[in-house]
Amino acid sequence: MAGKGRARPDHYTQKAKKEGYPARSVYKLEEIDQKNRLLKPGMRVLDVGASPGSWSLYVIRKLKGQGHLAGVDLKPLNLPKKYPNFFFYQGDIFTEEAGNFLREKGPYDLLLSDAAPNTSGNRLVDTRRSYDLVELVINLADEQVGKGGAMVVKVFQGGDEEELFAKMGEIFNKVKRFKPKAVRSESFEIYFIGLDKREGSS
Repeated sequence: MAGKGRARPDHYTQKAKKEGYPARSVYKLEEIDQKNRLLKPGMRVLDVGASPGSWSLYVIRKLKGQGHLAGVDLKPLNLPKKYPNFFFYQGDIFTEEAGNFLREKGPYDLLLSDAAPNTSGNRLVDTRRSYDLVELVINLADEQVGKGGAMVVKVFQGGDEEELFAKMGEIFNKVKRFKPKAVRSESFEIYFIGLDKREGSS
């Protein structure tokens, strides 16, 4: 039975369907983008954990045919058509083959990750899995995002996320936390945003 906290998420679900997005999660990215002015036509963007495709579709629309988007996920996308400036790799992003795909399309101006680990229902286990995944994504940003670039990554609160925040602070000149309005009230997810990447291995 849905609680009071479900009324607002229902609004986002209906809005996503009306606007042609596969999932309501798009409005998390929309608010993050509007507050930080992340996306501009001509950018090279990487979407980690792209399925079902809402974030990717939002990026494609913002790029307006300029620049390109590379997406990676273990699961297939649920988009109605293909786009000439969108390149998708289905598989494990941390394999050598995926790495070659990423390097071919990069370096990137922006890395986005709404990826989440398989959840168990045990918060301690889930926050640990989230920590491990986010750490890998941060390392990926260090490798693939160019100087001056940015990243957005979903994190489960309640573990050692401050270590991840500090690690991002070593890579980006500015790092901040943000919880979009579209995040469900009972959720313990938050987003870390890294801006103005320092000179690094990329």
